[in-house]
Amino acid sequence: MESRSERIKAGTEGAPQRSLLKALGYTDEEIRRPWVGIACSFNEVVPGHVHLQQVADAVKAGVRLAGGTPMQFGVMGICDGIAMGHEGMRYSLPSREVIADTVELMAMAHAFDALVLIPNCDKIVPGMLMAAARLNIPALVVSGGPMLAGRFRGRDVDFITVMEAQGAVKAGLMSEGELAELEDEACPGCGSCAGLFTANSMNCLTEAVGMGLPGNGTIPAPHAARLRLAKRAGMAVMELFRKGLRPRDIINKRSLRNALAVDMAIGGSSNTILHVLAIAYEAGVELGLEEIQEVCDSTPNLARISPAGGAVYHMQDLHEAGGIPAVMGELLRKGLIDPDVPCVGAERIGDLVEGKRTLNPEVLRPVEDPYMPTGGLAILRGSLAPEGAVIKHSAVPGNLLRHRGPARVFDQEEDAVAAMRRGDIREGDVVVIRYEGPKGGPGMREMLLPTATLAGMGLSDKVVLITDGRFSGGTRGAAVGHVSPEAQEGGPIAMVREGDLVELDVPGRRVELLVPPKELARRREGWTPPEPRVREGYLAVYARQVSSASLGAVRLRV
Repeated sequence: MESRSERIKAGTEGAPQRSLLKALGYTDEEIRRPWVGIACSFNEVVPGHVHLQQVADAVKAGVRLAGGTPMQFGVMGICDGIAMGHEGMRYSLPSREVIADTVELMAMAHAFDALVLIPNCDKIVPGMLMAAARLNIPALVVSGGPMLAGRFRGRDVDFITVMEAQGAVKAGLMSEGELAELEDEACPGCGSCAGLFTANSMNCLTEAVGMGLPGNGTIPAPHAARLRLAKRAGMAVMELFRKGLRPRDIINKRSLRNALAVDMAIGGSSNTILHVLAIAYEAGVELGLEEIQEVCDSTPNLARISPAGGAVYHMQDLHEAGGIPAVMGELLRKGLIDPDVPCVGAERIGDLVEGKRTLNPEVLRPVEDPYMPTGGLAILRGSLAPEGAVIKHSAVPGNLLRHRGPARVFDQEEDAVAAMRRGDIREGDVVVIRYEGPKGGPGMREMLLPTATLAGMGLSDKVVLITDGRFSGGTRGAAVGHVSPEAQEGGPIAMVREGDLVELDVPGRRVELLVPPKELARRREGWTPPEPRVREGYLAVYARQVSSASLGAVRLRV
């Protein structure tokens, strides 16, 4: 493949650039080799990222072994857990676009020949995949891997256990001393939080779409196998460069359907819908909610990893059961995976997954014996969400799959949580939290604190929650998110009033506001959008440019 870096480093004209590189200590031989940008989101804020420098060093060793010159640069990364429940969460989803922009700016300004992308957490993984699709130069992803589960009084625990324990303390079901003991044990070390939350869902989908080597999604962060994977990734990117294999050769309609099938089979985070749509947008692939629903309806749910209802398993258990190759191998036996799409680890994805089977049927069920005949996520429509909404079907208690109840309406997350803690939310209620969408938030905050509060108070199987915001991958319960159009855009969710009946029908894929059309029209005539919450800074710009959640909450091209 033609070297992009050759344009600026060769001949007499390249002397100034070579002199600057020599100031960094590069030799003539290193300068002559292909330049591989190493985009690493290491920082000392995020547990999922604190070890990424070690991963980057292993990647760089692999690049050098295969004849390239690695050049590392930094990429930002937000910890959703630390940002949760306050203004900081408004910045999480918008950071995805900044991450993609950062990688693009660095890669184009410095004429890298190839890229290795080293993310780990919620928005960093999709942001880097979006950049890869946008740039379309040889690239692959190697993540930092999942955290191990903690142990507390004889059971496995994780970050979500602590989130839910707050509600238990408020409800008098746990002492503050027990909570303090739990917080010491829940997150035992580096890695993305131990359950199948958004970070690990996206790392698994990276592998399934063909942009990560086998093991990318499930090898635990502390294991030496993670560093061996990183070295292989460094060597693999040089092979991609020599072949001229680019991200848009890999990310296409067929591979995205493979990734969605895996998502449905393992019951990934509802946020993956936003991110898959955004990656498709950058890759120039037409993908809509209807096609996602089609994959969901045809794919059985094979795994129940925390926080899925009643789950006791974590990512380390999925890894021991065979990881994503086993998931894809099981699906392939039913013809639910296309084995002939290209990937970074072989000529075709089938070479990596054909013949793979679950190694532990308790963790990953064989395709003939699923938890559910359809996928772990579902797209809902109806009078409350005419452009669509998303629910994590596998995390919904059976008694709430069909539910009708009175709306309890709140115009921001904080008011809803305060009502829960006061004991104002009762069995059968439908909590509606609006003006938290991409524009209205702005930033489409995650509603983990409300759902965790309900769970801790023993209400997660008694109350439905509906929002134009989104949910953490750690959310469980009857939680409907991404309601579109959002309230700020005048969607029906803006017209809901206290006490209105709302009906949820997950098997029927419906969410309905049971208000007569004439009354709804009358309310709409009297509605005006509220003033923007944020008037300056990045969020103000983001709110003006962002699309509906039904399109992936992407920054629209102008």
